[in-house]
Amino acid sequence: MIRTTIIAHQAICWTATAVLLSPGLAAAQSQRPTGYPRSANERSGGPVTWSLVYTADVIANAAGGTARGIRYLDNLDAQVAVDADRLVGWRGARAFVYAIYNNGTRFSPVLTGDFQVVSNIETEVRAARLFEAWVEQDIGTRASLKAGLYNLNSEFDTTLAGTLFLLSSHGIGHDIAQSGRRGPSIFPVTSVGVRGEVALDDHWLARAAVLDAVPGDPTRPAATAIRFGRRDGALVIAELARLGARTKLAVGSWRYIAKLPPIADLPRNDDGNRGAYALVEHQFTGAQRGGTGVGGWLRYGFADRRYNPAAHYLGGGLVRTGLGAARADDQIGISFAAVRFGPRYRRIEQVGPGELVVEAAYRRVMRRWLTIEPAAQWIAHPGGRRDIGDALVVALRIKVGR
Repeated sequence: MIRTTIIAHQAICWTATAVLLSPGLAAAQSQRPTGYPRSANERSGGPVTWSLVYTADVIANAAGGTARGIRYLDNLDAQVAVDADRLVGWRGARAFVYAIYNNGTRFSPVLTGDFQVVSNIETEVRAARLFEAWVEQDIGTRASLKAGLYNLNSEFDTTLAGTLFLLSSHGIGHDIAQSGRRGPSIFPVTSVGVRGEVALDDHWLARAAVLDAVPGDPTRPAATAIRFGRRDGALVIAELARLGARTKLAVGSWRYIAKLPPIADLPRNDDGNRGAYALVEHQFTGAQRGGTGVGGWLRYGFADRRYNPAAHYLGGGLVRTGLGAARADDQIGISFAAVRFGPRYRRIEQVGPGELVVEAAYRRVMRRWLTIEPAAQWIAHPGGRRDIGDALVVALRIKVGR
């Protein structure tokens, strides 16, 4: 079934990339490609594990943009992972439930006017939601199938070094994030999907997923809802990656199987909204990607300019982990993210060619359960607009929990 899913998507547009290991997959770790990392929410020590983390951002627009001001954003994550094999003897099975609460404070739309969204916990809607709820089953030692309410960004199009930064584009490329009627199945609203993966050998990993193309219920933006509209269609995405201890190379592609309204004045809805991406992540010093030393990444993606404002995206950065023996877990880094708008969007919205964001961040681990992270972003041509100045954003992120 997994092979059928992947081959079917090859006929649409073959893709690739492998990312964070889903909770519980450590049982098959020895059969996975070299350098295949554990998930950030995976815990050891028992058949049922949990995580509770509160994240708070205090963010100010100090110059440029649309207005001066300061905002407080927050997000609460509650996760429970179940190893069904150890708990009830269901061999090779895992379950995962993930709930979130967000205060819905708006920053980018009202203060900076930027396109890529300054904070990756901004949602614009106050809500408590069930974010993920899925079951995964191993198939042999090298494959698995997952089904349920699923965040595709938990496994597709991610880097380890990019998790340091606040900017949303470093979580998932904005070429994908902007797509669809309501965005793809990512934070903060997800949809039901099926994901298959197979380790082709000790270095190559392939994944493919099919998801409802319209997450949640657009008429109830704050609700947890599973709604299959007659015209929703599906989002199909797949990835292939070569993974090593220090390097990850990946390419990927996605497509919507539904008719969607194009930007502006095209005569009718059409199908074929699609895009693709490629990324490389490398550990320049140190033995393992994401470990102590200097690592970095570079990513490029594009999206169909008939439907999507940003036709091209390019991002990357450098991160140093470990600042001496006393600060072995601290991180410091610098990154950039640039989008180039399509000609139809530029004409209709009367904006410039693109937007560039440069971010510097330092994460200090105060305690096992507490981190603080000052960050600054310079946003050139926010939203591509010519009538507002470049923005300077300063922020402080605090995380509490485990």
